[in-house]
Amino acid sequence: MTNSSPRHADPDENPYVEHPPTDFDPVAELSTAEAAEQAALLRAAVREHDHRYYVEADPLVADETYDRLFARLVELEDAFDLDAEGSPTRQVGGEPLDGLATVEHVAPMLSIDNDVDAEGVREFDDRVRSGLAGAGFDPDAVRYVCEPKFDGLSVEVVYEDGEYARAATRGDGYVGDDVTEQVRTIRSIPGRLRGDPPALLAVRCEVFMPRDAFEAYNRELIERGEEPFANPRNAAAGTLRQLDPGVVAERPLDAFFFDVLGWEADPDAETDSDAETDSDADVDAAAVDRPDTHRGELDRFESFGLRRNDLVEVVDDVAAAIEYRDRVLDARDDLNYEVDGVVITVNDRAARDALGTTARAPRWAFAYKFPPRTATTTVRDVVVQVGRTGRLTPVAELDPVDVGGVTVSRATLHNPAEIEALGVGIGDVVRVYRAGDVIPYVPEVVERRSERPYEFPERCPVCDAPVERDGPIAFCTGGLGCPAQLDRAVEHWARRDALDIDGLGPERVEQLRDAGLVGSLPELYDLSIEELAALDGWGETSARNLITALEATREPPLDRFLAGLGIPDVGATTARSLAAHFGDLDALIEADESALREVDDVGPEVAASIREFLDAPENRAAIEGLRERGVDPRRAEGADGDAGGDELSGLTFVFTGSLSTTRSEATAVVEAHGGSATSSVSGNTDYLVVGENPGRSKRDAAAEAGVETVDEAGFGALLDERGIAWPPDGDDGA
Repeated sequence: MTNSSPRHADPDENPYVEHPPTDFDPVAELSTAEAAEQAALLRAAVREHDHRYYVEADPLVADETYDRLFARLVELEDAFDLDAEGSPTRQVGGEPLDGLATVEHVAPMLSIDNDVDAEGVREFDDRVRSGLAGAGFDPDAVRYVCEPKFDGLSVEVVYEDGEYARAATRGDGYVGDDVTEQVRTIRSIPGRLRGDPPALLAVRCEVFMPRDAFEAYNRELIERGEEPFANPRNAAAGTLRQLDPGVVAERPLDAFFFDVLGWEADPDAETDSDAETDSDADVDAAAVDRPDTHRGELDRFESFGLRRNDLVEVVDDVAAAIEYRDRVLDARDDLNYEVDGVVITVNDRAARDALGTTARAPRWAFAYKFPPRTATTTVRDVVVQVGRTGRLTPVAELDPVDVGGVTVSRATLHNPAEIEALGVGIGDVVRVYRAGDVIPYVPEVVERRSERPYEFPERCPVCDAPVERDGPIAFCTGGLGCPAQLDRAVEHWARRDALDIDGLGPERVEQLRDAGLVGSLPELYDLSIEELAALDGWGETSARNLITALEATREPPLDRFLAGLGIPDVGATTARSLAAHFGDLDALIEADESALREVDDVGPEVAASIREFLDAPENRAAIEGLRERGVDPRRAEGADGDAGGDELSGLTFVFTGSLSTTRSEATAVVEAHGGSATSSVSGNTDYLVVGENPGRSKRDAAAEAGVETVDEAGFGALLDERGIAWPPDGDDGA
């Protein structure tokens, strides 16, 4: 996956993406409008965090921070009765990875509620007892299974007639990436089950890289001059998503099985439905019967040759569950795998069925998380890093200190406002906080030894452009002229909803910059096949493919050109509105703020942002540099003043899945001919267009709302009836 993929939330526009604040104003102090605005930002940010954690295995924030953001979103939706349709609070996880085929799970792979405080566990126990009493169960008879909460990658493995059939990552909880061949190479996952398993057995396991194997493998990478993995979880997730199973086989992955997703016996087999299963039971007597307890299922795993963790215990009450968690916490550093808490599960399956689930999590399970690891040390210096978005991030250089078994010598200070709030300066003794393997940060000053807090620079340390503040965050104003922002600018230009240039992922962009071939965005179009073919990892074919892809973008649609520039607050939707209103680039460049505010989706702040971007000399130079190299956007069809078509007037479309062209192009076709294209299904939607590998939520919403569903062929036929070509060619309004 490359950064050309559109994001759920842009960190430039959403404060809850990178280094998010988690000290929220009381709900009672918010108006309904303020709550709705904050909830919208949180939904987008949570979707982005879900995607980064579950799909890219590269989390942006610590688990504790994510939990606070999610809890705040739930609080807002409940307190203000906000419409939560399509909210992450109704969903699970992130989308499947683009590079692999997808497969639907036998049963949903749900999230699990959690807390780091014992009181949260006791409240869970109260809810369980109350729910069971209401369902006619004896609440005093409830027993819990306790087991470590592994910090790896959750995978569904399916066996049919005892034979390994397929495996899939968690994905969005309903559909995951097909990693059948990759998982097949993991030695602890058998290709054939022992004993007499059911006709179909779908089990959930955690794939991980053992600590000792992780350290040895990282040493090998370093010796080969390759980039080591940041932590065992990233190593496991990155390995499992390799398209070459041979690569996976070379890496030391392991697995624990911990849950049943599906258990179907042969309907023709004779079984004893009353059979109970314990660790010492005769499993051959009725092996195809599903045990009545979760512990029984785990013990049956062993009889099938499926590895389960040996720290599993059954306890009589919540107090014993809390004691279990404390014991595992004390032992965590001695384990050869990463754990970040324990899972407490109702043992009796009938009781679990009675308790049921919410839209995203079971009511019969809870994770008691471990606290983050901290230590104290001294700040020796502060350096300011310039990110690809131009955002300035101060980083504290520390006296090295051991934090939970990891030597930490750097920690983020987030932003200038955080430095001001902490009052931290060089020489101060600070507390360092490390949650999991997310970058450490400084939550407090323990002893103040500096004469004054660190003074944030007023000019960019890379390009010397002025630094501007946007609330708590600081940005370099160098824009497309700042070398530190070059990679991001090129990757943004190549995104699917911009110029859609294959072959310009982050690694190649960095390689082109390091080789001195691309020092600015326009210089992309100075590249030659000979220069590219001479680089490591390139050949004439790949070089020719990139040059061909670049040549195809010399006369892009105006909206894609604008989206590719990376103008703050201008995404694909706003870019289409600007293109439709002004028609050509020169008219847009000449427009003042009042003219910009006449455009749909453009308010005063966005108009000011657009004008500021276009007035910056370095950005204007980049635009002119592109045009000098023959990259000149064509006039938008159907722009104001043009004779736009109205063939689709009054019709609203929603797209899901992959089409033969990009979704933004499909949207542009609809809008160019008078129709509307929205991102979510509602009662006003006329058609849901379903492409390859579609998501589940939009299809479910369409079925519930009675919205007609068509595939791409049906969509093309509908357009053809109205004289509109599909797929669009270069002269279409797309």
